[in-house]
Amino acid sequence: MRYFLVMPAAGSGRRFSSQVPKQYAALGGSTVIEHALATFEADSDCAGIVVAIAADDALWPAVAARHPHRVETTPGGVQRAYSVRNALRALAARVRDDDWIMVHDAARPCFCASDLATLKRELARHAVGGLLAVPLADTLKRAGDAVPTEAAATVDRAGLWRAATPQVFRFGPLLRALDAALDAGRIPTDEAQAIEWAGLAPRLIAGRADNIKVTTADDLMLAAAILKLRLEHS
Repeated sequence: MRYFLVMPAAGSGRRFSSQVPKQYAALGGSTVIEHALATFEADSDCAGIVVAIAADDALWPAVAARHPHRVETTPGGVQRAYSVRNALRALAARVRDDDWIMVHDAARPCFCASDLATLKRELARHAVGGLLAVPLADTLKRAGDAVPTEAAATVDRAGLWRAATPQVFRFGPLLRALDAALDAGRIPTDEAQAIEWAGLAPRLIAGRADNIKVTTADDLMLAAAILKLRLEHS
């Protein structure tokens, strides 16, 4: 599967509680975003990489200096969906309508080659595309309206999945789905939701549970432990 990678990385990471956005946090001698890029940079099927960064991003140049040939940038937006759309538009002159696009979070540094291989194998001939996800295993509780710290109900987890990335769709349908959503004033939380709003059904591909998203400082410590363990067993 030949594809292009789009990585939205314009967020400030307010929940990360650091002066450095989470995508630039130090991790294993590198940064979170560089770990997130690494699997794609090593893949010969990846035809190009576009990272959407904030206009005032002063940290990206140091990363770019270490990745001069494979990665280009485009201005990010106020929401993830705008960043992804900007990156798609940056690719428009050199991609076909049916070219595959992978969208991956800059804050998912533990994505690995085995999940990439699974995505390519399972989706290469799929009509719509899909996303990595993990079936929910925990018991889910819904908080009450009056007291949000009290459990009001237990939610049936049957059929529920935790969405992850990469999310993989063809260029034309994805761009049109994002355009339609944003033009209607709807902000999808991920690319799959925009595709769903367009009346299509993305395929869920079971991925590794350790493909975590770094949101807090605790997540960063967990990511460091995951990468260290992988290195020790490689």
